[in-house]
Amino acid sequence: MIVGVTQRIDKIESYNEVRDALNVLIDGGLKKSKITLLHCNTEYPTPMTDVNLNAMQKMGNIFEVNYGYSDHTVGIEIPIAAVAMGATVIEKHFTIDKTLPGPDQTASLDPYEFKKMVHAIRNIEKALGSDQKQPSDSELNNINIVRRSIYTSNNIKKGDTFNLNNLVMLRPANGVSPMEIDLFINKKSIRDIKKMSIISKTDIEK
Repeated sequence: MIVGVTQRIDKIESYNEVRDALNVLIDGGLKKSKITLLHCNTEYPTPMTDVNLNAMQKMGNIFEVNYGYSDHTVGIEIPIAAVAMGATVIEKHFTIDKTLPGPDQTASLDPYEFKKMVHAIRNIEKALGSDQKQPSDSELNNINIVRRSIYTSNNIKKGDTFNLNNLVMLRPANGVSPMEIDLFINKKSIRDIKKMSIISKTDIEK
């Protein structure tokens, strides 16, 4: 079941009203998992400053239900933003002609605009991905190109001490990660190494 929730002037009480409405439904046997709350402003069109998408998200978090947005703004950006903030349902007025009479024509979308909104929302859904932070399939081939290794910034002679003045972090990542540079600092080189050469852990004195 989808429940629309409009903003009130007495905003302190509005969450309590939402809670009361939810309790009626739940007491009547409706499972919470079947309920989606839609945040809404009843002004046609709704000023951008009155949208308050943060309240939509907070409402869903407080009551632990799915949430969405019933939109009366002009354009398509607010429904798209709502989806990016976790909305699972979008309600938007549709018209075949914005010159037709009626209070909601200005806030409605024509067929071209509606298609554009849906396309953008589908892209946002894809872009949201998961909560796992890891390389995507599309960037795996770029790891060695964009990451760096430790190189010499000067000619190094056997017995010279590695320091921040004669080492530099450069692409590509074919050698030791810069995260391990401490392994080299104040350690002596066991061989002559030319400037701008990649170094390895076997180049340092044990």
